[in-house]
Formats: sequence, C-alpha cells, structure tokens
Amino acid sequence: MRANHSRNIRVNRDAFFGVAFALLAAIGFSAKAILVKLAYLDSPDAITLLALRMVFSVPFFIGIALWIRHQHAQPLSMHDRLLVLGLGLLGYYLSSFLDFLGLQYISAGLERLILFLYPTMTVILSALVYKRAIGRQTVAAMMLCYAGIVLVFLHNAEVKQDGIFLGAALVFASTLSYSVYLVGAGHAIARIGTTRFTAYAMMVASAASLLQFLAMRPLSALDLPVHVYQMAIAMALFSTVLPAFLLSYAIRRIGSGSASLIGSVGPVATIYMAYVFLNEDISLLQIIGSSLVLGGVLIISMSSERG
Repeated sequence: MRANHSRNIRVNRDAFFGVAFALLAAIGFSAKAILVKLAYLDSPDAITLLALRMVFSVPFFIGIALWIRHQHAQPLSMHDRLLVLGLGLLGYYLSSFLDFLGLQYISAGLERLILFLYPTMTVILSALVYKRAIGRQTVAAMMLCYAGIVLVFLHNAEVKQDGIFLGAALVFASTLSYSVYLVGAGHAIARIGTTRFTAYAMMVASAASLLQFLAMRPLSALDLPVHVYQMAIAMALFSTVLPAFLLSYAIRRIGSGSASLIGSVGPVATIYMAYVFLNEDISLLQIIGSSLVLGGVLIISMSSERG
C-alpha cells in the first residue's frame, strides 16, 4: 500500500509539473510576438533584430551541443549533417526571418493565430508526401481554422494596418516553412535525438542570421537604444531557450499529445498580452475567429493522437 501511495504521489507530481511546464512554454513562445513588437517601437529592422535574438540565444545551444558531445554521442554521418543544415535553415532561420518581417505589418494576435495553423499545413503536406488520405473530420476542422483566420483578418483590416496583406502573407509563408520542416525532420530527429538535433539546428540558424546581418547591414546598425537589446535578450531567454527546455520536460512528464493541447492557450495568451502591453483591441469578431481556430486545431491534434 505504501509503495502504491508513493507511486501515486510521484505520478501526480509529474502531471502537475508537466502541465505547469507546458503552460509556461506556451506563454513563453507566445510572448515572442509581443517582445518583437515592443522592440520595433525603436525602429530596428528585422535583419538586425533577428541577429540580436540569435546572438543572445546561441551560447546556450552551443553549450548543449558541447555537453552532448562530452557524453560520447556518436558523430553525425554526412547525410545527417546535411539534414541538420537544410532543416536548420528552413525550420529555424527562414521561418523566423519571415515571421519577423511579417510582424512589421500585422498585429501580434493575428501573427500568432496564423502561426498556429501549422498543424493544418502539416496534415496537408503529409498527405501529399506520404499519400495519406485526409478524413472528413479533419477537413471540417481545417475549414474551421481558416474561417477563424478570415474573421480575425477582417477585424485587423477594420482597425488599421497598412500592409496587412503583405504581413499576413509573410507570416503564412513562415508557417509553411516551419510545417515543411516538421514533415522533413521526423526521421532525422528519431536518429539524431531531439535535444541534439535542436541544438545543432539552432546553431545553423544562428550562423545564417549573423551572416545575413554582416552581409546586408553595417556594424553601425547595432547602435540601437538599450531598450532594443533588452527586448532581444528577453526574446532569447524567455521566448527561445527556456520554452524549448520547458516543453521538453513537459513532454517527458505528460506526453507530446497533452503538451500540444496545453500549447493551444498560446494564441489566446498572445491576444491578451497584446491587449495589455501593446494596446491592441479585442473585438467580438476576434474572439469568435480565435475560438474557431483553436477548436479546429484541437480537433486535428486529437485526431492525430488517435491515429
């Protein structure tokens, strides 16, 4: 009896911390859009801001890579190195760059909802690549998602924002890039390991961001207000490094399905943080649209878990 009681306490503790870590990770990832918009108040460009974010986050991933190497991990084959290079450029560098560009034109709330469409794109891409049929329930859920995006888009078009079409297109391209990465990364991650793959891919993305900055901007572009550096450091710590680790810990305790469902609070968190920190409006149209997107993604996520 005592052994069963101790086991139940351990299970409940793991579940509690798993949910807490997943929730904190979702909020951390969602805060990135808020921090980017706050940094843009001092008019840095997307190339410089992305480079700063990567400069402050990459030391942590280099440390992880060295630690894994110290654990006598098997060296990567040439095939795996090319996969890390290609997927790192596609999934972390290109996706982040397009997202930063898009945030110059659209609200943080709309950006997060468009990014949250990645499960629908992953389903479509997987169906095309692996010849998988898409069920009627999943099709209906995807229609809910995109109907919700249209409503939130209409809200943003009514409120303001020159360049809203360009911004939405850039963030949509960012989401597509990340979805292609997810479809292609599955087998690579299974062979290389999640932590190792993430560390190496982030190092590739950081190098690409820094090279882009050095090629396209003078060093004088770094002469920015302290506020921009504060936002970049906050992005690196609270919206890049810490959420990545927290999500890994959450998945270990409660599983990827439960962690993904908890992550659904992300867009809602972004909308309310944008209201508090950026004075972005919240309308009935936006609430309805957000609910449709969240509902559709939840249906797709639960269908994937059952499959």
